[in-house]
Amino acid sequence: MSTQRCVLDLELANAPCQAHLSRPPASLGLVILAHGGRSTGSSPRTIAVAERLESSGFATLRIDLLTEEERVKRGNIFDVELLRRRLRNATEWARGDARVGDLTIGYFGSSTGAAAALLCAADDDRIFAVVSRGGRGDLVGIRAREIVAPTLLIVGSRDGRVLSANRALFGTLNCESRLDLIDGAGHDFHEPGAFEEVGRIAGDWFGRWSPPTANH
Repeated sequence: MSTQRCVLDLELANAPCQAHLSRPPASLGLVILAHGGRSTGSSPRTIAVAERLESSGFATLRIDLLTEEERVKRGNIFDVELLRRRLRNATEWARGDARVGDLTIGYFGSSTGAAAALLCAADDDRIFAVVSRGGRGDLVGIRAREIVAPTLLIVGSRDGRVLSANRALFGTLNCESRLDLIDGAGHDFHEPGAFEEVGRIAGDWFGRWSPPTANH
């Protein structure tokens, strides 16, 4: 069997949001990759991370939580409650979809999308794991204490303010958690090899915590 792939137009919190779904054979779980900033699910780096997760046995749903028009407004990018609602809608859609509804769900979030993923995990104890890449931990607040899913925080060592916020968030978490620094990387992980390292670490984390399924 080959990997199933499709492009979806989902209605999330009263807005059309595009998503890309991939399911390899014998999937271990579904990882939703959430983007709320100017980066999108169609960017080459996001695709590279998704492909790494797929090679590790995970189905992926790459989703833009903002429309193209919304992304140009800075206020929307930092409207974490809006992003949370849309990610929650996407999670509910996935659980009801015949193609992936049998899979447990994890989150990979970037920047403000990571904050939305962490808030959704605080709402939902069925999320099996979370990976935050350069996440805005300062936007999560005390709700971080409610997260039960094993949580990995990945931050560039040169991403000063975000690194400080993630260290504070790490100290708040009550769940199984880890803070990993990518040496020499900034907020966007443009440095050679940085994003490849993100994909490798994320794949290992999801692989460690994915629950047994009927497929393996």
